Amino acid sequence: MALSTCLASPLRPALAALRRGLSTPPGPQPKLDLRGIFPPLTTPFSPMQEVDYGQLEGNLRHYASIPFRGLVVLGSSGEFPLLAPRERLELVSRVRRALPRDRLLLAGSGCESTRATIELTGSMAEAGADAALVVTPCYYRGAMSSAALVRHYTEVAEASPVPVVLYSVPANTNLELPVEAVLTLAQHPNIIGIKDSGGDITRIGLIVHKTQQEDFQVLSGSAGFLLASYAVGASGGICALANVLGAPLCQLEHLCRQGRWQEARELQQRLIEPNAAVTRRFGIPGLKKAMDLFGYYGGPCRAPLAPLSPAEVEELRGIFSRNGWL
Repeated sequence: MALSTCLASPLRPALAALRRGLSTPPGPQPKLDLRGIFPPLTTPFSPMQEVDYGQLEGNLRHYASIPFRGLVVLGSSGEFPLLAPRERLELVSRVRRALPRDRLLLAGSGCESTRATIELTGSMAEAGADAALVVTPCYYRGAMSSAALVRHYTEVAEASPVPVVLYSVPANTNLELPVEAVLTLAQHPNIIGIKDSGGDITRIGLIVHKTQQEDFQVLSGSAGFLLASYAVGASGGICALANVLGAPLCQLEHLCRQGRWQEARELQQRLIEPNAAVTRRFGIPGLKKAMDLFGYYGGPCRAPLAPLSPAEVEELRGIFSRNGWL
């Protein structure tokens, strides 16, 4: 189905309102306002597994009409660990050149060592990133105590020329950034928020509650619990599903901001199964195939990530169809 058909007519008036700025409510403005939806961009590859910058630019043109707060480059969905350093920097530079200045660019810069993270964060800033998204180091997870993580992030934040956003994604790292470490780090003037992908709404609500006096913003790491995150005070979301259903996710944010909870609940329910399909069920190969189904360029993943089987593609298509998106 064509992309324009998927964005059904009931969404269009709300999207027009979002473009006029209703997704960012009035009130005190933080140093870098993260309120809104960010897609963590996939990295398009050619059949020969080279980064396809032309297809990247095509996807960015599609996304330009969706009222995202900004874009994330080199997150988990971007196959960050599979990219060479020069590719990482080129991706950030290309996206920055294509992105309007009023839209934020967050770039993943987390490495296993503090020194390497500091160096890469500086390079990301030079390439045009507005903020650095720094995942927890995890290879030596047994040694990653709260004290070690606080020391790591503090040194990164002290050295970084751009604000730092913490990134806790235990499904990939098998390490959750402890709440006590988050609360300590939230007091640092150059640490402005956290992307929390763990799915524990109690934890997200507690972090929001305990950091109310700080200039600190909590971002939901998944579309599957986006409404629940907004209900407990989250500022926005960095959601893989936004690569496919960006307009509906922006609409969900709008409904939550407006307190239209019944409509928000109905929309959230239709997003749960598709979100699970492109994350824990089929992973990045599923996310990229879904992008193909909706008129974006998903394309292949870089090895060792393998493509979906024909049966899996049909299952993926069925999940989106049953929830009214195809």
